[in-house]
Amino acid sequence: MAAPNFLVLYGSYRSDRTGIRLARFLVDGFAARGASVELIDAREVGLPMLDRMYKEYPAGTAPAALETLAGKIRAADGFVFVTGEYNWGVQPGLKNLTDHFLEEWFWRPAAIASYSAGRLGGARANLVWHGTLSEMGMVVISSTLMAGPITASLDEAGKPTGDGGAALDRAFPRFAADLEWWAEAAQQQRDRQKPPY
Repeated sequence: MAAPNFLVLYGSYRSDRTGIRLARFLVDGFAARGASVELIDAREVGLPMLDRMYKEYPAGTAPAALETLAGKIRAADGFVFVTGEYNWGVQPGLKNLTDHFLEEWFWRPAAIASYSAGRLGGARANLVWHGTLSEMGMVVISSTLMAGPITASLDEAGKPTGDGGAALDRAFPRFAADLEWWAEAAQQQRDRQKPPY
């Protein structure tokens, strides 16, 4: 397989958002391993609250941002969802972006990286996303990353700091290799046999 094409999806809309540090860490990490990787920032994409899914628009009539993102999702070999934890749940911005699509996600692997201001690193949101992404047709890899406290683990540029950053540096190679393996396996299977639906 050629260098994999990954999307890193991030969903905080807060003015002082800190999870962007983890998104930057992941983009840099996958790029250093030779992947083609792009950050999809829900706030920058700016989709409205879900009214119509992409597939519910007649061909050629979807808003430009939706059409562009659909093409990027279809072209990707795998996805990394970067999620904070809001009141034991998922970020509404990332969930809203994700829910605009369905079939576009099918038959590719997803990885989850979570964060929080506290030491649990977004573990509860991480768990919720696992079921959601599986339901949306993705294979969710078993490796995960959790960063917490986020501001003590990564600086503003996404560079590791302190003990938390060292832990992320140690965990990332396995996380990345897991996603890369599943991306290649999924691509080979799609090439060998058309998905059943």
